[in-house]
Amino acid sequence: MLVAFLWLAILPAWAQFSISGTVSDAEGGTVPGAAVTVEGTYQGTFTDATGTFRLTNLKPGPVSLRVSLLGFEAQTQTLDLTQNTTVSVTLRKAAIAVDEVVVSATRANQKSAIAYTDVSRQYLDKLNLGQDIPQLLNFTPSIVTTSDAGAGVGYTGIRIRGSDATRVNVTLNGIPYNDAESQGTFFVNMPDFASSVSSVQIQRGVGTSTNGAGAFGASVNIQTNKLETKPYAETNLSAGSFGTRKVNVLAGTGLLNNHFTLDARLSTIHSDGYIDRAFSNLKSFYISGGYYTDKSFVRLNVFSGQEQTYQAWNGVPESLLQTNRTYNSFTYDNQTDNYQQDNYQLISSHELSKNWRANLSFFYTKGRGYYEEYRANDEFSNYGLPNVVIGDSTIRQTDIVRRLWLDNNFYGTVFSFDYNGFGKLTANIGGGWNQYKGEHYGEIIWARFAGNTNIRDRYYNDDATKTDFNLYAKAFYQLSRSLNGFVDAQVRTIDYSFLGFNSQLQNVQQTANLVFFNPKAGLTYTLNDRSTVYGSVGVGHREPNRNDYTQSTPASRPKAEQLIDYEAGYKIQTANVAFTANAYYMNYRNQLVLSGQLNDVGAANRVNVPTSYRAGIELEAGARLAKPLRWNVNATFSQNKIKNFTEYLDNFDNGQQESRQYRETDISFSPNVIAGSQLLFTPAKGLELGLLSKYVGKQYLDNTSNESRKLDPYFTNDIRVIYSLKPKFAQEITFTLLLNNVLNELYESNGYTYAYISEGRVVADNGYYPQAGRNFLAGVKLRF
Repeated sequence: MLVAFLWLAILPAWAQFSISGTVSDAEGGTVPGAAVTVEGTYQGTFTDATGTFRLTNLKPGPVSLRVSLLGFEAQTQTLDLTQNTTVSVTLRKAAIAVDEVVVSATRANQKSAIAYTDVSRQYLDKLNLGQDIPQLLNFTPSIVTTSDAGAGVGYTGIRIRGSDATRVNVTLNGIPYNDAESQGTFFVNMPDFASSVSSVQIQRGVGTSTNGAGAFGASVNIQTNKLETKPYAETNLSAGSFGTRKVNVLAGTGLLNNHFTLDARLSTIHSDGYIDRAFSNLKSFYISGGYYTDKSFVRLNVFSGQEQTYQAWNGVPESLLQTNRTYNSFTYDNQTDNYQQDNYQLISSHELSKNWRANLSFFYTKGRGYYEEYRANDEFSNYGLPNVVIGDSTIRQTDIVRRLWLDNNFYGTVFSFDYNGFGKLTANIGGGWNQYKGEHYGEIIWARFAGNTNIRDRYYNDDATKTDFNLYAKAFYQLSRSLNGFVDAQVRTIDYSFLGFNSQLQNVQQTANLVFFNPKAGLTYTLNDRSTVYGSVGVGHREPNRNDYTQSTPASRPKAEQLIDYEAGYKIQTANVAFTANAYYMNYRNQLVLSGQLNDVGAANRVNVPTSYRAGIELEAGARLAKPLRWNVNATFSQNKIKNFTEYLDNFDNGQQESRQYRETDISFSPNVIAGSQLLFTPAKGLELGLLSKYVGKQYLDNTSNESRKLDPYFTNDIRVIYSLKPKFAQEITFTLLLNNVLNELYESNGYTYAYISEGRVVADNGYYPQAGRNFLAGVKLRF
């Protein structure tokens, strides 16, 4: 399949004519960096430092030339090519400031020399029938997604280049979103958020400097709704297998008085889940009000998500996979996770001069909730409670129902100053400060033998404070007509105060203070108007997470991780083919992994492995096979290795631990092959038929490359049918049908293992998370 695309990419186009020209602003100044594209094709280029461009190998006949640049109104010219043509294009400043400027400092562009993928609102809408954001990004390069409930609703996860969500930096409008302590991203806390998103950029590898936790595998930069100048109203209704259904209502005022705008969304999603009892009840809203002028804007975003999900965290034991794939070990009727997260963002941008723009945002996130669980025969001592004495009997264990609470506040600011010299130099200076205050506590709400206890008796209380500050500066410089260079440097400091163990195994308040320096640099060389090559190197650091600190002593604390990321790539675009090849080598020092080893407080925490790496090549191609037929495909081929790994096994025969040594083992959950395909056919106006395919290679559940502890490879195929029409009474009516996993592939996308020694042999208890077989979702969108 990929060989065919490579062959297409190097075919001569046999075109006859060229278009060259200049792009200037209303004052006659040059406009470098403007995108010049031939609509309906993959062909395009960018203006150089002098504002000139050239497109070659164009077929004769009518063409539509589009010229665009952030902050300017796009211009389109229709040309009838009968000879080589020269044009002059004037771009006028946008009458209203655009929202995209606030994320431009942390987003990659054609000069960034890194691997990235831009995902548009239109792309998301084609799949947005209630599933979470990771599922909507499933067909982008190097991504593997999973769902605890098996149906893509509720707790979902994402891995990029094998790195899990705790190593993927996520920002919303440039504002950090990862949980400050666990470093994870919980998309379940913002249901249907994709309906309020205008674009997503996925940067693979270290990427550019950004706010929040360091990117150790990738960054996902999400931008919410941009300015809608005309009023609108919209509703989306969808339903499908496993009782899945979504209802939302969106509305906006458009631009009032040439300055004011208000947008709102209200959503509810329910799913019973593929796994038994793994239901999800999700509610959310989004409200955004803005004030715009020609040079400035300020927006207030308020959005909230409320979720209740029945726990499916334990997965399915390996012994039941063949007979009961939907098994859920939890049977207590209120074994649920309950959480609400409220987000407030005040975003502003102001043009200081022709060359300088300032962006300043403030944010506050309030999260509060708990998960409730039933525990059978738990010891009183686990809760600091005395045994219960009845007559001459002493009861040391009881059935109990407990709630584990998290009550947190996260607030701060991000800022940037953007410089555009409209010549050789563009630059950004920015940073951010944020503080997280989290209260962790547990409550007993019922016990079979309660003794001298009270309802909601707190058996632990742990407050933590984490302060994060970073400054970065990045610059792009046109070294010659064809060569552009960039440099990017970030300093990040972390101060973390938490309850942890000291050398006497007492729980006391402790602190950790870290300083990181993360430089990056790269070069982009334009070979011609169709192709470029690039290369870069970047350094990233990442601190240990909450459990790494709290479940260790200062003597056994793990070190921070370091990543040196080397990227190199080649891009080519012709009228009918676009192709990218990106090679990477991610060299880790002190990467944190699970080994089974118990530390000095008896916890099997993550440990540092001195040397590990991820090396691979990512291939992307898009082709117009015929006027109504398009094919987009991507594939990642990689090796992900720990050079020397020590596994520790509990030996239940003697109560000790035994170690085993390995060399060049695979990093867990890191498939060597990931591929995605979207074959799209448009047989009639408004009708699109799609075959969506995904292949994920074998993954190991731990770092030993043991064949008895693995996820088998899987290959899924979905069919998508979209039909849109524009009647007189509405802007748009769109019907969407998703037939998922049409070949009924039985597969597991996630799992875990616990290996130990019993009766002289190694035994591994494996758990898996099966995903749904053949299922469907159908929806209708009405926009007025």
